[in-house]
Amino acid sequence: MASLILFPAIDLKSGECVRLVRGDMTQATVFNADPAAQARIFQERGFEWLHLVDLDGAFAGKPMNAGAVDRILASVSMKVQLGGGVRDMKTVAGWLEKGVARVIIGTAAVEDPGFVREASRLYPGRVAVGIDARDGRVAVDGWARTSDVAAVDLGRRFEDAGVAALIYTDISRDGVMQGLNVAATVALAEAVATPVIASGGLASIEDIRRLLEPDCRPLAGAITGRALYDGRLDAREALALIRSAESLRAS
Repeated sequence: MASLILFPAIDLKSGECVRLVRGDMTQATVFNADPAAQARIFQERGFEWLHLVDLDGAFAGKPMNAGAVDRILASVSMKVQLGGGVRDMKTVAGWLEKGVARVIIGTAAVEDPGFVREASRLYPGRVAVGIDARDGRVAVDGWARTSDVAAVDLGRRFEDAGVAALIYTDISRDGVMQGLNVAATVALAEAVATPVIASGGLASIEDIRRLLEPDCRPLAGAITGRALYDGRLDAREALALIRSAESLRAS
């Protein structure tokens, strides 16, 4: 398989770069008032992809931090995947035309599967599905509501749709530095053919080492946020470890 992709995360709230605890908007810590500057830092540290979430948009159901996203896109050359408030084709087209490499559809994937299929048909390779799970069930509307849809069932729903990736987040671990839910994420990856990206809880270089173990080979990538901001994860060390593991596999 291709090398594991490590995505640094920027969550946008009121135009600032923040991190939440388990998706709770009342527990937001501002890490940088200038998200574009933060994106440049990530690029300088060697990341090739950036994971962006419009938190306000996820609750509002429409883009709410467009200005901040525009400044990020103008500031870096790295590829950007973006989610939060992507509920209609106009929003999909708008972000892709601005230069976002891949949009992430979350709530609408549960409520309107046909929309995901049509977006994937119109924009092949540029649509991902966000599966944000609480106790195995998919949460929607900025994680404010838990649906009756099982995470694995949602992933299987789009097997033949041409979705570029599934981004699996264990909400109970997001922002609390308890490590990824490797078992649930690998189980999803083994149940579908679509590439799966792990999210929620990555806390240290030990988590990177865990992701490089043989049983995690089905995973296409992982997202890290608070660990980078807190300094618990050194970006260059993590990326070097991934490159080294890939070289060993290739030799």
